Amino acid sequence: MLQILILTLVLVLVAVLLLGIRVFFVKGGKFPNTHIEGNRALHQKGIRCAQSMDREERMKQ
Repeated sequence: MLQILILTLVLVLVAVLLLGIRVFFVKGGKFPNTHIEGNRALHQKGIRCAQSMDREERMKQ
């Protein structure tokens, strides 16, 4: 039982380190912006956040 717990903790630690390589090891590194407002291609097509679009439509009424 203890071996499984230790193995699980090691695997989670490795996963966190691999996901955070850019944040932990690159000077000034940060997580990428995955929000739809941060995507230039979608912005050029006029596609925006559904919540923002809904808020704007409600303000028009």
